[in-house]
Amino acid sequence: MSASGGDGAPEGGTALARRFPALAARLPRVPLTMLPTPVERLAGLETGAAGIWVKRDDRTAALYGGNKPRKLELVLGAARARGARSVLTFGAFGTHHGLATTVFARAAGLRTILVLVPQPVTAAVRQTLLLTHAFGAELHRARGPAGAAATALALLARGAAAGARPFVVPAGGSSVAGTLGFVDAGLELAEQVRAGALPAPDAVFAPLGTGGTVAGLALGLRLGDLATPVVGVLVTDILPPSRARVLGLARRALARMRRLDPAVPALALDDAGLAVDTRFVGPGYGAPTPAALRARDLLAAHGNVALETTYTAKALAALLVHAETPAGRGRRLLFWNTYAGRLPPPPGGELPHPAELPRAFASVFTA
Repeated sequence: MSASGGDGAPEGGTALARRFPALAARLPRVPLTMLPTPVERLAGLETGAAGIWVKRDDRTAALYGGNKPRKLELVLGAARARGARSVLTFGAFGTHHGLATTVFARAAGLRTILVLVPQPVTAAVRQTLLLTHAFGAELHRARGPAGAAATALALLARGAAAGARPFVVPAGGSSVAGTLGFVDAGLELAEQVRAGALPAPDAVFAPLGTGGTVAGLALGLRLGDLATPVVGVLVTDILPPSRARVLGLARRALARMRRLDPAVPALALDDAGLAVDTRFVGPGYGAPTPAALRARDLLAAHGNVALETTYTAKALAALLVHAETPAGRGRRLLFWNTYAGRLPPPPGGELPHPAELPRAFASVFTA
């Protein structure tokens, strides 16, 4: 009999391994997470909705939580299975994906190469960039997506010439492997519903950046026999993913699962279980909005949960607005918190001086 967590969900292993053990046995994985993450009711936020819950993915890992460890378990597992010595990935200056990749790749014995593009500069962006450097990332600056692609091609050619081609990870970890990490998350929520930790939500709200989190959740909930739709709250104007693109990623993840394990059922994925809300981006990626600031402060006061204004506060703002509409009143809503909540301490105990970073990033600290 499985051990049970405080919210009634099984402990030990992953929901994916419990549901599809043959599949899990064929997926290379670097253990990073402490699962399941709890769900909590947010009584202070319930206005029009019948109930609002939060999925505490800020507690996915002891060193650095958030949604990234779920993805990186499988992404880094795939990198090591291919014999890679480094990973190459992308993000903006203050990318938490880049920081998490650097932190966990280092623990797995892999170097991280980051190609970064500009975003609005804040104190948090500067701190994250310094911390990423402190954990040993090799940093490269590009002007935008096209420049990032050109820089990455040059780095890959350099690595191939040296006999050590990096393993490429898409921005946000939203590869098929990374998406499977959130298929597991959707199955985990279904287990918690069956265990009585919460009623089946009428909708799940999550930030939509590169798409892997939302695609994996939508597929995982379907595989877990929950009809709950996922609302992806768009938070970026940099190559923003469409509903069709997110569904395409979910279909590719399902195809990979079925190739590895024919016991995985065939599903006709359509957009009925996925909505994209584009109203909360504001001026652009990384730019705070009044609605996001209000949502962040409201949750801190009522739920003692930290959010940031680039991703999670915008997603919660969308949920709170939905709760006051005729479609949301009387419904049970779940907010998926993808923010780590706190940064890991720097390896040397102190952040490096900005002058230690490559010269291309000097303007980040003088702006």
